[in-house]
Amino acid sequence: MKLTRSRAVVLMVLCALLWSSAGVVTRHLESARSFEVTFWRSFFTVLSLLLILPMVRGKAVFTHMLKGGPSLWLSGLCWSVMFTAFMVALTLTSVANVLVTLALGPLLTALSARVFTSHRIPGRTWLAIALAGVGIVWMYGGQADVSAQLTGTLVALLVPIAAACNWTVVQHSQAQGQKIDLIPAVLVGALISSLLTLPLAWPLAATPHDIGLLGLLGLTQLAIPCVLSVWCASVLKAPEMALLSLLEIIFGILLVWVGAGEAPGNSVLYGGALVISALVMNEMMGWKDKP
Repeated sequence: MKLTRSRAVVLMVLCALLWSSAGVVTRHLESARSFEVTFWRSFFTVLSLLLILPMVRGKAVFTHMLKGGPSLWLSGLCWSVMFTAFMVALTLTSVANVLVTLALGPLLTALSARVFTSHRIPGRTWLAIALAGVGIVWMYGGQADVSAQLTGTLVALLVPIAAACNWTVVQHSQAQGQKIDLIPAVLVGALISSLLTLPLAWPLAATPHDIGLLGLLGLTQLAIPCVLSVWCASVLKAPEMALLSLLEIIFGILLVWVGAGEAPGNSVLYGGALVISALVMNEMMGWKDKP
């Protein structure tokens, strides 16, 4: 299937929906917590990708990985930071602090793309970034104190920094015309994450029920959407990727509301509406401006 811009936008919305499933699924875990959740999720992501990659890239995909060059390994390192830092941050500070920090993602991505790829950021994207950031702060700002528990906030900051670096690496390799398959970088990231978190998760306490749920997350919440997002990055600009990824927060709230009975407050509803409006505005103006 030829990946057009419209299809890439739809796929990125699907990716955000799949990424957002982590919250509602983890609400039904029995024993697994913190680093163990991260370990099992990354471990099953590795297993899933070991099956998926040969199907979509052929049996020689692992041999080609050795010839992937610096871009592939740098992208893999970025994925590992994103997989790991989010959960570590949650052990050090509140969820609200982490989510407010993640709102910096689109701005950092836009700045990274501007500095390293000389990509001109349209005014509509800057406006959408600002509105989306205000929306996220509106959603969680009443609960969060970003100045408190500084260590956790700094760890959480690694997530949007790594995401910005990752999308910029993908875009730069495409712009340079390099025939590098960066999809296996997701496998590299998951492998690094699982190896780093295993010692921190030991001794393992997950029940078979937990392992089944985390295995599902490894496949549908990380492996599939991360592969699809790298594919979408060959068509969409880095700031657009980051903005669409913010939908994960909105979808996550709705899924936990429906699946776990955690009803959001008015600030969450109003802030979420502002985020979605910013994303819709940016995409509609992008389609209108496209030759």
